Amino acid sequence: MIITSRRDYPLTKSFPYSLEHLQTSYCKLARVDTRVLCLKKLRKLDLSHNHIKQLPATLGDLVCLQELDLHDNHLESFSGALCCSSLQKSLQFLDLSQNRLRALPLEFCELRGLVTVKLDDNELVRLPCRVGQLSRLRFLSAARNKLPFLPSDFRRLSLENLDLFGNPFEQPNPLVPNIQLKIPLTLLECAARATINHRIPYGCHLLPSHLCEDLGVAKTCQCGSACLSSFIQITVTMNLHHVAHTVVLVDNMGGTDAPILCYFCSLHCYSQFLDRHLQSNG
Repeated sequence: MIITSRRDYPLTKSFPYSLEHLQTSYCKLARVDTRVLCLKKLRKLDLSHNHIKQLPATLGDLVCLQELDLHDNHLESFSGALCCSSLQKSLQFLDLSQNRLRALPLEFCELRGLVTVKLDDNELVRLPCRVGQLSRLRFLSAARNKLPFLPSDFRRLSLENLDLFGNPFEQPNPLVPNIQLKIPLTLLECAARATINHRIPYGCHLLPSHLCEDLGVAKTCQCGSACLSSFIQITVTMNLHHVAHTVVLVDNMGGTDAPILCYFCSLHCYSQFLDRHLQSNG
């Protein structure tokens, strides 16, 4: 069913429960119609070109939903609860372009079935730090946002097409580090590193939830070891062809390089990196 004007939008009649594809565009909708949330067989839902500001958590109850198009709306956030719903397995295509998003929740990377994600023309200042968990992702566009750099986990992606044009990427300078090292390491830092490095199982039944959240966003040093809140951070240059077969130029100068965060768990690891960096540029 395709509805592309407000006057054609049904106000009293119900939608057929057997619907698998529904498009309601240019209808000036301010919210997702509760009648739509009852369509359990929906595979494709197109709500583009409306005025939707917020998504209901019950959108995650559409267990068959594979494609969700929300481009050109007024969204300011994307709920973490949606990312932990049945959409985790079903959702393959997500278009959030032309909205007002400044960030995506950490849980966004739980949408493991995603193949295509469109984030163009938002106000994103960062991408989720665990974006590398999206192992099925092949098409990613986040053009014309406000990204100063890419998360360290970005290098784990394996894409067919990548578009990051028009972001105000910072010029990397490995010689100007952000030093957050605490020497000696706190007991919490030592325990956290050991937990991750030795793959010790943990969960909210064993640890307070805030500690589980902290462990879930632990950083990885270039040596492979984990670090939590004690680290050295720099940005380095990465050629985007390392993660994507086809790369849309990052700028008008023909570049395909972008800054990516890089972490070190100790002064020793950072000094080893500097030695290699100076040798390769010397």
